[in-house]
Amino acid sequence: MPEQAQLPDPPYVGSRELKQGQVSVVQVIPCEKNSLQPHACGLIRPMEIDMTHTKHPVPAFDPELAAALGAIGQELPPTLTPEMIPALRQMPDDPTLHEQIAAVGATHEERTIEGFEGGEILVSIFRDPSRSTAGPGIYHIHGGGMITGNRLMGVAGFLPFIKSHGASIVSVEYRLAPEFPDPVPVEDCYAGLVWTAEHAEELGIDPARILVGGASAGGGLSAGVTLLARDRKGPDLRASLLIYPMLDDRNETISAHQIDGIGVWDRTSNETGWTALLGDRRGTDDVSIYAAPARAEDLSGLPPTFIDVGSAEVFRDENVSYASRIWAAGGDCELHVWPGGFHGFDNFAPHAWLSAAMVETRNKWITRMLDS
Repeated sequence: MPEQAQLPDPPYVGSRELKQGQVSVVQVIPCEKNSLQPHACGLIRPMEIDMTHTKHPVPAFDPELAAALGAIGQELPPTLTPEMIPALRQMPDDPTLHEQIAAVGATHEERTIEGFEGGEILVSIFRDPSRSTAGPGIYHIHGGGMITGNRLMGVAGFLPFIKSHGASIVSVEYRLAPEFPDPVPVEDCYAGLVWTAEHAEELGIDPARILVGGASAGGGLSAGVTLLARDRKGPDLRASLLIYPMLDDRNETISAHQIDGIGVWDRTSNETGWTALLGDRRGTDDVSIYAAPARAEDLSGLPPTFIDVGSAEVFRDENVSYASRIWAAGGDCELHVWPGGFHGFDNFAPHAWLSAAMVETRNKWITRMLDS
């Protein structure tokens, strides 16, 4: 995840009159040019977001988050195209991760394991070396639109559960599209889950208490792995955590059409990710439910599931539909739609009120699952 850009002191939103259907935020030009969008540095200028540029009006952004969008746009533009993939993969890891690992008294170990069809994949293992009894396991799948990211991205949010619950975390580095198209990513993730369950005793994990989860593409892959575990009769999962998951390759929901050229991870970016994964099969009938879980007709037999999503992001409608169909199948799903939230706002604007509320709500659910 790119380092959060620094916002100017408030007020962020100007008082000048705007046309109907627009909101004003500031655009902060950082003094270090980034490889995706080089600009002159040190400028702060108004940026207007057209809220009526499609036949579906864009949902309102939370005012505090709207102020952050201009700064975020300099690190990660709303529209990502295939030629941007190499630069995206050069974005640095969280420089504070090692400090956060040490703060919870955990060790960090790397293993190479066998992925899909014999390919090698890495897993990172985080655990408390002093713990003598088995605790819950968190199997983490990183995000990145199927095209970028690594096993260390997003794992920091789960580290506190090592200290509070004696959890062990396994985070998998699945192979990325387009170099490794479907089914490699989801099958790599499933292989990592099987390995985790088979090595549960060594890892200090109670095999009956494994939670699988991830954000964005990691959420979609977590949903796919959960379906694979159901259909292949294991490993058993205690819970499935889907953080604004990427579920539907068809990209034709109202929310997908609303978020185009704005926000974070817009409709065109979504097409970039899904096309990298599926190629010419994207949007056709020749797509597996494990690659695009929104296509699953049967959502029965799933473990307790948590889904959270912003109201102003591409994935909103497919996430709400997925939760509704779990309920229709008699399942257990907790759904939160955060008003005015864009994709990944809890990471890009962690100090915003809505971000804090989102993370607190999510962590309370994780706590219930790990405690039970």
